[in-house]
Amino acid sequence: MLKHRGFPGRLPGTDFQFTIRRANKKDGPAKLIKRERYRDRKLADRKADEGFMAAIWQCFGEEPFERGNLDAGRLSWLFGREVIAAEDPFDPESYDALLRVNVKIAQVSFPAIFAADAEEVIWDDEDDGDDD
Repeated sequence: MLKHRGFPGRLPGTDFQFTIRRANKKDGPAKLIKRERYRDRKLADRKADEGFMAAIWQCFGEEPFERGNLDAGRLSWLFGREVIAAEDPFDPESYDALLRVNVKIAQVSFPAIFAADAEEVIWDDEDDGDDD
């Protein structure tokens, strides 16, 4: 499992996880699914989605990226809309699966991230990569 160095481990100041520390060797990777985002979701959940999308955009931009240690639960909130498969066939249960940002959808969903005057976020809670 690829560990994305420099990718924040969680949304600062919260328990919203962005990455996992180690691969699940017993049951294998959690399956990526398209989770429905309803309008009545809590503000904190919406901020976590926005923070995660900002981290993905800053780290990978429009380039395809490997799922690696990105949290399947958090990724599933964006999967099928802002983050899509970058390969065919796509295995939603693989740490090696390639994904990419669907820029047009992401710009509509999270306009502040893509605004011309958007500032780059400096993550103070980055994964230091010491855990295997």
